[in-house]
Amino acid sequence: MKTYVIYPVLLLVMTLVLASCLGGVNGEPEPRPSSVTNINAGRRLIAGYGCGSCHSIPGVPGADAMAAPPLNCFYQRSYIAGRLANTKKNLVRWIENPQQVEPGTAMPDLGVDEEDASNIADYLYQQPTRWGISLPLERKCSP
Repeated sequence: MKTYVIYPVLLLVMTLVLASCLGGVNGEPEPRPSSVTNINAGRRLIAGYGCGSCHSIPGVPGADAMAAPPLNCFYQRSYIAGRLANTKKNLVRWIENPQQVEPGTAMPDLGVDEEDASNIADYLYQQPTRWGISLPLERKCSP
C-alpha cells in the first residue's frame, strides 16, 4: 500500500523539478528579433558615437578598446552595468542617459536619442547565426 503512494509523489516531485529547469539555457535572455536594417544601423551608430573608443565590440571596425567592458555576447548577460535587468527597455535607457541611471558612472552621456539607442541595442542583442538561422542554444562566449 505504501509503494502506491510513494511512486505518484516521487513522480510529482520529479516533474516539478524538471519543470523548473525549462527556463532559458544558462539563464540567457530570450531572443530579441530585430530587422537587419536596424542591426546594421546599430553597427554604424556604434562606430559614429565612438563607443569603440572605450569598448571592444565584435563586428565594429576599430572598436577594440579595453577602457570599459567588452560588449561581446551582450545578449547572454543578466545585467546591464551590473544593476539593471538585461531588457531592451533598460538598455535603451542606459545608452540614452547612463548618468541618470548611475550618477558618476564612467560611461558618458553622448546625446544618443531613443531611436539610435534602440538600433544600438538591436546590434548588441544579435545572436550568432549560421545560414541566417538563429542559434540560441549555441554558446560561443565564456560564462
